[in-house]
This record gives sequence, structure tokens and C-alpha cells, in this order.
Amino acid sequence: MTPMASVPPVADLLPHSIGPYLGLMLAGFAVAIVGHLSRSRWLVAVGVIMIVLATLLFPLALQLTTNEPPPPGPKVPLA
Repeated sequence: MTPMASVPPVADLLPHSIGPYLGLMLAGFAVAIVGHLSRSRWLVAVGVIMIVLATLLFPLALQLTTNEPPPPGPKVPLA
């Protein structure tokens, strides 16, 4: 067995539902708010990084690493 065969693909490590991303985003907002209230710049930065990860980087990585095409859009008749 080769060493690369035992490493799972990145897409298998990322969640495929929206729940964990929403949870991370809401936790990021909570951390950033606590950071603002306690005047802690590093806590605000950690909260903002959590929000960016949840809303941009993780879904983008999931989209780039899956082989399935997106589902087709709704059929809209042309006038």
C-alpha cells in the first residue's frame, strides 16, 4: 500500500450540509462581539477569521474538491 492511499480526500473531511457552516459563522459573530465588548483586538480578529472561513473559504474548497456537477436550475419559460 502506498502512503497516499491512506490519506482521505479533502472533500471527505468537509461537511456536506449547511449546518456546520452556519454554526461556525454564528460562533464567529459571537466571538467578535465579545472581543469588541472586552476591547480585545485578537479576539475580534479570531471572530472575523471564523466568519470568513465559514462563509467563503470552506464552501469554496468544498465546491472545488467535489466531482459532482451542481444541480440544474429551475426551468423558466421564455416569454
